Amino acid sequence: MAGFVGEAHTDLPAPSTTEAAAALVTHLHGDHTDVAAIARALAGGGPVLRPEEASGNGLETVATLHAETGLREAGLPTRVLEPWETAQIDEFTVTAVPAVDGFGDPQVSWVIEAGGRRIFHGGDTIFHGSWWLIAMRLGPLDAAFVPVNGAVCDFPHRQPPSPLAASMDPLQAATAVKVLGARVAVPVHYGAIHKPPVYSQVDDPPGAFGAAASRLGIESQILEPGETLEWRS
Repeated sequence: MAGFVGEAHTDLPAPSTTEAAAALVTHLHGDHTDVAAIARALAGGGPVLRPEEASGNGLETVATLHAETGLREAGLPTRVLEPWETAQIDEFTVTAVPAVDGFGDPQVSWVIEAGGRRIFHGGDTIFHGSWWLIAMRLGPLDAAFVPVNGAVCDFPHRQPPSPLAASMDPLQAATAVKVLGARVAVPVHYGAIHKPPVYSQVDDPPGAFGAAASRLGIESQILEPGETLEWRS
């Protein structure tokens, strides 16, 4: 069965398959759109599903410029999906759903359905008001992959810096999963970067998320790079 490539990171192993049906990217930051890894996985010619291109000039678009340029130079076929827009890729039904980037760049989350299962992937979104709509329109969900590192950032292209997190912290992520009503929660988006004061994540993101999820009655499962989620009946 053809598969999907999620968000590729340069510090993680390259996807093992060269027969991916498509690649999904939540946004065009370099740590979420690894063009080389995507190109390897899409050797068969599958599309890159993505949000709209950032608009503006100079520092307004600097965070997405590298990935945008890389996608064009690699000649990868891309397709923009607006929030709530659905695409059918082989046996997969893919829906872009609302997300909010911590720095104002275009972002979506993804709900993917195949084989009677439905999962959510949240990239590095912050907490927002569309969780209830996602649950009502696309639930129930079997699993939700949610960012948990609560990164506080001080970047030169977004000054003055904010003391508020640019991605969900463990409690926000657990709350989002609770609203989504997913059967299993998997923490993502942590551990790769921690360089205060430029980029500061919370202490022990997966542990803190597991504790917050437990308090809310949510089953959580930590997956290491390369591990898979085994479905339960």
